[in-house]
Amino acid sequence: MLPKDEVIQGYSRYISRASHVTYAPIVPYKARNALVWDVEGREYIDFLSDAAVQNVGHNNPRVVEAVKKTAERLLHFTFIYGFPAEPYLLARKLSELAPVENAKVAFGLSGSDANDGAIKFARAYTGRRSVIGYLRSYYGSTYGAMSVTGLDFEVRSKVGQLSDVHFIPYPNCYRCPFGKEPGKCRMECLEYLKEKFEGEVHAEGVALLLAEPIQGDAGMVVPPEGYFRKLKRLLDEHGILLGVDEVQSGLGRTGRWFAIEHFGVEPDIITLAKPLGGGLPISAIVGRGEIMDSLPPLGHAFTLSGNPVASAAALAVIEEIEEKNLLQRAEKLGKKAKERLERMKKRHELIGDVRGLGLMLGVDLVKDRETKERAYDEAKKVVWRAYELGLIVAFLQGNVLRIQPPLTIEEELLEEGLDKLEEAIEDVEEGRVSDEVLEKVQGW
Repeated sequence: MLPKDEVIQGYSRYISRASHVTYAPIVPYKARNALVWDVEGREYIDFLSDAAVQNVGHNNPRVVEAVKKTAERLLHFTFIYGFPAEPYLLARKLSELAPVENAKVAFGLSGSDANDGAIKFARAYTGRRSVIGYLRSYYGSTYGAMSVTGLDFEVRSKVGQLSDVHFIPYPNCYRCPFGKEPGKCRMECLEYLKEKFEGEVHAEGVALLLAEPIQGDAGMVVPPEGYFRKLKRLLDEHGILLGVDEVQSGLGRTGRWFAIEHFGVEPDIITLAKPLGGGLPISAIVGRGEIMDSLPPLGHAFTLSGNPVASAAALAVIEEIEEKNLLQRAEKLGKKAKERLERMKKRHELIGDVRGLGLMLGVDLVKDRETKERAYDEAKKVVWRAYELGLIVAFLQGNVLRIQPPLTIEEELLEEGLDKLEEAIEDVEEGRVSDEVLEKVQGW
């Protein structure tokens, strides 16, 4: 076992900074369900689930067994040229689960390539070029996904981007870009899109609008009731496909198989990754059959996609969610966690807003509740103090705590983690966390 300091220093020496960001200096050694142990034997409660990967818990026994059995007989046989059973079984299962008519599936390795593929399929099917994304969205780091991402424009300023991509504001009721109050608006965010069609973008030239049902990396932003239904009607009027990125929100995270199911619309394309493989790299695009057949053979293919081991792991993830009733559990535990966070909000001025669905929750930290000024330094301090207390948590947008424990977390462990989180918040409010930690927590 390598010493902790050697590993951490080695990252700076040998791993590109483009591939890594630091929240806390944890060198993991083993993990089980919602617990992680580092190389020094220290135990942590994981409220991050490996960035929403471990929906069924770290090292889920069903997933591990499926990996072992498959790896022993077939590590890989590319489904580009052959017919391994595992990707077929997974594609069939996903097409049954997805709220997509006559679905077909394409496999990849990450959420980034899945969103790239969604753009390609949409353009091929419609014969159109333009794509609409959302400000503060995150779809990945490949060229296509990066180009439609509205969260960080620095990278594309250095390396370029796809053409014909346009952005609109997401319906964020806590930080409304139009200065409106919840319940007192005309859904200006949707009117903005209509105006864009009238003055900037030719609607009949748009192939795809790519949306997160809940904007994850923007800070767990939940759209208002009715937004997606009205949006879908508008898109249908112009023949524009609706693609939804369920990379972070899918497979039970919000109490539904897919978060879009909360909003009463059927998308044309769904992208999946993160929790799908239970820790192994696999992604999927699930779309209407005629859309998914619009590209020629090898139009969206990867030698290692549809890997039998990763596909078997994904099937085990789905079986675990079904047999353990994890959709209902996510809804129940999410409600419990959200109620506790709301009680924290009453006691702590640092908390400006609590939002989310199921176990996809965000805690918006602010310097002032009236101005809603983001509490960037305080968020770093909370994450660091939580780490010291044995809790893994991160932040998004610089100030929104990301609360996404495994759907399988034990109730008492969830409560213990929330206790630690509140203690961390209180310590920051009381000035018990030094400014020195601001240099240690990089965040994103």
